[in-house]
Amino acid sequence: MTQTAARKQGYTATVVAGCFAVLLAQVAYSLPGALNGTLQQEFQTTGAELTWVTAAFAIPMVVFELTTGVIGDLFGRKRLLQAGALLTVAGSLVSHVAGTVQILWIGQVVAGLGAAILYPISLAMLAAVSPSQEARSKAIAVWAGFLSIGAAISPLMGGWLAAEGDWRTSYLVVIAAAVVSIVITQFAADSSAPEGRKLDIPGQVTLALGLIAILFAATQGSEAGFARPEIIGAFVAGLVLLGAFVVIELRTDVPLLHLGIFANRSYAIVAIATVVGMFAFLATCYSMSIWLGAIQHQSALKIGVLFLFIQGPAFVLVPAVSHLIRNFSPRWVLTVGFALIAVSGIWCSTFDVKDMNWTRFIGPMLALGVGFALTVGSITAVAINTVPLRLAGMASATTNLLRDFGFALGPVLIAAFAVSRANSDLSAGVGRAIGESGLESPYTDIAGGIAHGGGAMAINSMPVVPGAGPDMPPVPMPENLRVLALESLGSAYSLAFLVAGLCAAAAAALTLFGLFGSKRADVTEPLIDEEFAPAG
Repeated sequence: MTQTAARKQGYTATVVAGCFAVLLAQVAYSLPGALNGTLQQEFQTTGAELTWVTAAFAIPMVVFELTTGVIGDLFGRKRLLQAGALLTVAGSLVSHVAGTVQILWIGQVVAGLGAAILYPISLAMLAAVSPSQEARSKAIAVWAGFLSIGAAISPLMGGWLAAEGDWRTSYLVVIAAAVVSIVITQFAADSSAPEGRKLDIPGQVTLALGLIAILFAATQGSEAGFARPEIIGAFVAGLVLLGAFVVIELRTDVPLLHLGIFANRSYAIVAIATVVGMFAFLATCYSMSIWLGAIQHQSALKIGVLFLFIQGPAFVLVPAVSHLIRNFSPRWVLTVGFALIAVSGIWCSTFDVKDMNWTRFIGPMLALGVGFALTVGSITAVAINTVPLRLAGMASATTNLLRDFGFALGPVLIAAFAVSRANSDLSAGVGRAIGESGLESPYTDIAGGIAHGGGAMAINSMPVVPGAGPDMPPVPMPENLRVLALESLGSAYSLAFLVAGLCAAAAAALTLFGLFGSKRADVTEPLIDEEFAPAG
């Protein structure tokens, strides 16, 4: 085999391995989207416990993806990519056998650590072996397409298996895909870029602990109460740690996150819009899943179908978005995308929770999907075009982190808001509802305890009021308590949709007016991250 043929074969094998790895990561990440209702009924979770199923995956993914990128640059990417797939196997196996929601969280954390490797390393490997700028652009476009495919098929697969009564099998499918990824990666070319790279341990530790503390406080405070000492303490600790992270990054020679780039006004505006807009996107996705699954108890398969309308456009419109970015200012593409996400959230906020017609979500979810397709392809373009070319790689890497941070915030913050609001509404009327329910003591005390401890989600999902012992059989949950819980949740998540929509509208306004007059560099291939290029 000639050297040229061997190089071509290595390029092809690496592209295949990288694309399958990101497909695996996205399937694992998106799987709970259609399963929230099923998991809520399986484990009888409270609102905060259900939120942690998604957050447990997203937090380690966001917190560690920059560090895993540095590790790959220093020590080689091929084995690290296989290690990411192995972590996905381990996490999915734990999730498959989970008997409690707490065990499921552990599985999600482990799989999230795997995703923190798979996302950046798969992209780095593609860029490193590409023989030309054009080949690299094509490889990254294919990589992004496989990411969208994973996001589309995962909820559909999970929903179908849940509808067949076996949601756990979906995690076996993830395990099988991970094994295939490990085998395929064996034929890929290895690469590294150690020059100028260094692990920033103090920065990583303070960033990780700070984000975890704040997200923990936001999630648990929604049910425990934000005035509790442990919640206040977690918020304070998180802010102190993130402050320490900023100080460390400003003083270190090789920072984990280059904060100096935010001195560029245009880039800072794009950064803020990215976090807010991606928060709005995933907050809308998550709220739809909770509305149909955990609140209305509709089929997980229906939710999976709706995710096709969300993620399908991101795959189908790749050529169109690329054309728009090349021929129009990405500022306008980004603004229209955020506006469509805003339309989706505001539209959903008008729905009645007692209306079981799930097809009414098709229109707003399609708007959400088209908006996401426009924004996710334009964020990096705008960010890179607003900084000097020498900072393009840094701008791209930082923007990826901010985008994923917005994704992580979406379910956590919107659920914290909605759960807190629903439980507050429930608490205001539960005493009267129990008094009018016809329940007798001690069932009245038990129902009150369920409302106080589990909140509106628990009352809405429990078919009976359990007895206190074997001599005291359960009785049906009174209808007026169910209605109160349902209305409390419906009102809360209607507001959640509205908040998400208004946040997306704010992101649209920020890009439209904040980027007015910004200088646009002549960058025609904005998706390339120069930090992923081979050394030398």
